[in-house]
Amino acid sequence: MELLQYSLRKIATGIPLVIGVTLISFLLMVYFGPDKTYELVGKNPTAEQIAEVRAELGYDQPVAVRYLDYLRELVTLDLGFSDSTGERVSAILARTIPISAAVALPGFILGNLFGVLLGLFAAFYRGVWPDKFIMAAAAIGMSISFLIVIIAFQILLSSSYGLNLFPVRGWDVHSIGDYVLYVTVPTLATVFVALGYNTRFYRSVIVEETTRDYVRTARAFGMPAGPLYYKLILKNCMIPIITRIMFSIPFVVISGSLLIESYFGIPGVGKVTYDAIVTGDQPILKAVVALTAVLLVAVQLLTDIMYRWVDPRVALK
Repeated sequence: MELLQYSLRKIATGIPLVIGVTLISFLLMVYFGPDKTYELVGKNPTAEQIAEVRAELGYDQPVAVRYLDYLRELVTLDLGFSDSTGERVSAILARTIPISAAVALPGFILGNLFGVLLGLFAAFYRGVWPDKFIMAAAAIGMSISFLIVIIAFQILLSSSYGLNLFPVRGWDVHSIGDYVLYVTVPTLATVFVALGYNTRFYRSVIVEETTRDYVRTARAFGMPAGPLYYKLILKNCMIPIITRIMFSIPFVVISGSLLIESYFGIPGVGKVTYDAIVTGDQPILKAVVALTAVLLVAVQLLTDIMYRWVDPRVALK
């Protein structure tokens, strides 16, 4: 009952966030965005033709009415039709979101898992050569552009100049073997870039935790270093670890999938978003922005619930 009440309160407090994000995006993309009237009427249009097209686009309606229609579309999941293809936006998202999840999930999981393990290892050997080597490698990885990493892995693993083991572009997946072939290079590029940032963050969190009184007490009583780090310190670092992982999800969905999918030609939501930005496909852009805001609210709710799960002392208020 407590969890249900808290979830309802959290969703209620998240509604202003969704409204604020959708309102700003609506004003930027629709009200202050390009007028598509003259793209559709052709050359030398009459006043009647212009008025008819503007009425079809809804430009003759007040801004408040158009924004309320936008909210109604989001609530009913009737997101309209793509200006580029004429397909329903809801059908496009239903087709592309699973592909984006399949592409992003392995790199996201492995990047955070290896980041925690390397951060723990570096903190365990703090100040000596393993720590210094890991931190130097992390700094080098952070300094390299994501696009450069993608190109390098593609040349090394997918081209005739390298090993030529994986497809260069596309997404022709019909089996587990096909999936492994197409997802390997994007996953390796994602892990390489994310590992530096994740390792430095997790190491700093773990090192800070080692300064707590309970750690000094455990060491004074002769607790071995391995169990101390893995059973106590890592467990008590779960709050910042969960925070970083959960709040990375919306950024991975938007920025990470957009770059990877547009470069590799993977037909996920990132590729669709990139194409919508290039062509000015407003129905798709409005839907993606709104769903990202909803995803952020859901992430906040799940994060608080996970806090309580890993630390019963956390109160759901």
